[in-house]
Amino acid sequence: MFFETAGIEVSPLIPPLTAMVISFFTSMAGVSGAFLLLPFQMSVLGFTNPSVSSTNQLFNIVAIPSGVYRYLREGRMVWPLTWAVIIGTLPGVFLGAWLRVAYLPDPRQFKLFVAVVLGYVGCRMVRDLIFRKKKGPAEAEKRVRTVARHSRGGPGTDRESGGAAFSGVRVIQFCATRIAYEFQGETYRIRTASIFGLSLVVGIVGGVYGIGGGSIIAPFFVSIYGLPVYTVAGAALMGTFVTSVAGVTFYQAIAPLYPNMSVAPDWTLGLLFGLGGMIGMYLGARLQKFVPARVIKWMLVGIIFFTVASYVREYVQ
Repeated sequence: MFFETAGIEVSPLIPPLTAMVISFFTSMAGVSGAFLLLPFQMSVLGFTNPSVSSTNQLFNIVAIPSGVYRYLREGRMVWPLTWAVIIGTLPGVFLGAWLRVAYLPDPRQFKLFVAVVLGYVGCRMVRDLIFRKKKGPAEAEKRVRTVARHSRGGPGTDRESGGAAFSGVRVIQFCATRIAYEFQGETYRIRTASIFGLSLVVGIVGGVYGIGGGSIIAPFFVSIYGLPVYTVAGAALMGTFVTSVAGVTFYQAIAPLYPNMSVAPDWTLGLLFGLGGMIGMYLGARLQKFVPARVIKWMLVGIIFFTVASYVREYVQ
């Protein structure tokens, strides 16, 4: 099948199958998988023009709602965190999209910068996993798995514990200075301004590369802020979804200004990727609470270093 905007020919089965496998694993960590689809499209499929970024964001729009639905149903959406991410990211995604088209059609230098940032976060996560034991998140994550083994998955009943409910997130505080919430008996507090600042940077990176930003913001939440992975996945995915809608809209709007450049998404290819991602993301979000938090964190570390290696390789080539 020939995809005109992308300028490539590929079997229509390959995009959804690839996206389904990637999204199944990455969605457990709050990552849509778009950042892995980007090198796949560029290096494997040969889709290298700027519209690959908007196509990647179109994948996010189609795929993410199924995963967000599962986290909503299970009461694990931290809405103050989600809104802080969205409000901080939106200005950045517009700036990033403009930078991508105007100044970074071949953004090797920026990829190296992203690789350095992700490498730092990945090393910090490895250090925390090996040498540190953060009691709060660890205990909460352990309780999630204990309850999940004896319930059907929603905010239901833990039969073994004599009827203890699977408790979702309970927001304690949301204001201009602080976000606080309770999860599985532990309380977590973070500064609102720091989330805004991080989200702005993530939005710029996501706008440039069409990755949504989840692959950057999720590890920061887990490693830097010490939040349990079971509570950040939904917020990271929801933030990625909203910013991807903005990104695709912006790319489509500015496409007429660049008649000699492919800027708007390849809708057919993006929808095929998205359909596969929708299935994989739903299954990943549904099964997340049955997987040990340490396994998910090591998975996230692997994703980070794979991305770092890909960006460094593309920089030196």
